[in-house]
Amino acid sequence: MRATRLDNGLNVLIQEEHTAPLASVWCWYKVGSKDERPGLTGVSHWCEHMNFKGTRNIPRDQVKGIIEKYGGSWNGYTWIDQTTYLETATRDALDQMLFIEAERMASCLYHPDDCESERTVIISELHGGENDPDQLLDQELTATAFKAHPYRHPTIGWLPDLQTMTRDDLYGYYRRFYVPNNATLVIVGDVDTDEALRRVEHHFGAIAAGPAPERLRTIEPAQSGERRLTIRQEGTTAYLKVGYHAPSATDRDFFPLLILDAVLTGAKGLNLWSSFRIPPPQRSARLYRALVERGVASNVSGGLMPTEDPFLYTISATANEGTPLASVEAALLESLDAVEQDGVTPAELVKAKAQLRARLVFDADSVTNIAHQLGYYETIGSVDLFTAAPARIAAVSLEEVATAARGVLAASNRTVGWFDPLPVGGGRSKSDI
Repeated sequence: MRATRLDNGLNVLIQEEHTAPLASVWCWYKVGSKDERPGLTGVSHWCEHMNFKGTRNIPRDQVKGIIEKYGGSWNGYTWIDQTTYLETATRDALDQMLFIEAERMASCLYHPDDCESERTVIISELHGGENDPDQLLDQELTATAFKAHPYRHPTIGWLPDLQTMTRDDLYGYYRRFYVPNNATLVIVGDVDTDEALRRVEHHFGAIAAGPAPERLRTIEPAQSGERRLTIRQEGTTAYLKVGYHAPSATDRDFFPLLILDAVLTGAKGLNLWSSFRIPPPQRSARLYRALVERGVASNVSGGLMPTEDPFLYTISATANEGTPLASVEAALLESLDAVEQDGVTPAELVKAKAQLRARLVFDADSVTNIAHQLGYYETIGSVDLFTAAPARIAAVSLEEVATAARGVLAASNRTVGWFDPLPVGGGRSKSDI
C-alpha cells in the first residue's frame, strides 16, 4: 500500500490488487454524528443525502449514470465517526470515479428545493426507524447510556432538529467539513499506483484546503450505577438490550473484549459495511446455549465495533412468545456474571481466535471491502489498526480477556433496555427511564 498526502492536505491511500480488472474508490470524511451539537443533530447524514443531488459539473440526473454505464456500483453512509462515499467499477472507470469525488468535495449545490424535499425523505426515514422496535430500543438505549458525549445522538438526528434545520445550516456544515485536509481518498484495485496518483493530483490538487474543523471535545464521565429504560408501545415481540460502555479501537482492552464477544455471541468481523451480512457461528456460543437452546429467546446477538472514542458493547435478545422479559434478562445476566467472575476457558479462547481470523478474511474479500477497511480505520485512528488486527487478536491472553470482562461487564457500567409490547390496538406510551 502507498500512503501520501497532497499539498492541500488530502490523505491518499492506494493498494494494488490485480486479481480482477476492477477498482474501488472511497472518499472518507472525518465527520459524523459525534461532531454535531444540539440543534444540528442529523446534519452529517442530511449532508450525505444532499451530496448525491448534483454538482456544478454533474447534473443531478447524471450522478448515478456515470458509474452505472460502466456496470459499477455506488453508495455512501454516515455513522458516528465518519461519512463516506464509494464507487466500484471496472478499472477503466477510475478517472470518472475520481472526477465524481472531486466534484462532491468542492462543488455540491444544496439547492433550497432539494434541501426541503430531502427533509421530508429523512423525517420519513426517522419515523420508519421508530416503527421498528429493535431499532428504536437501540437508539433509546444509547441515549440513556451516554449523558455528555455526542455519541448519544442518533445518526439520523432528533426530530425537532430535522424540522428546524435550514439550508444555510446544511451548506455551512458541508463547507466546514468537506475540505481535502479533512478527507482520506482510498483506491484499491487493478491500477498502477504512480498513474493513479497522477490522476488524483489532476482531480483534487487544485481544491483549496480549509481551516481545520473545530471538534467537540467531551469525555463521557464514568457511569456510577445501572441505568434502565422501558419502552411500552404497540407490538408483537418483546426485546431486551444490555449496553456496556466499551473501549475505543486504540484501547488495550478492545481486542480482548472482541474475543469475549466471540465466546458469548459468536465471532463477527470488523467491517461495518459487510460483516453483519454474514451470520456469526453461534451454536457453541455461551449466550446462544443459555438463551436460545433453553427456549428463553429466539435470537441473541452482540455488537462491538471499533470507534474513535469509547462507545458501547451491546447484547440483544428477542424474547420467545410468552416468555417474560424479566426471565430473559435473568438468564442473560446469569451468564454474564459467570464470565465476569471466571473469564473464558482455554478452549473457548482458541476457538474464538480461529473464528475471528476467518471473519477478518471475509472482511477483506474484495477490492470494495479492502478499500472500506483501509479508509474506515484511517478515520478512527490509523490504518495500522487494520493491518495489525490479526496479530493483536493472536496475542490476546486468557488473563487479558478476564480483565476486560471484569472491567466492562460490571453492573454499574450497564444500561438495560426493554421493549415491552402493548397489545395491538391498545395505544402507545413513551419511554419510562
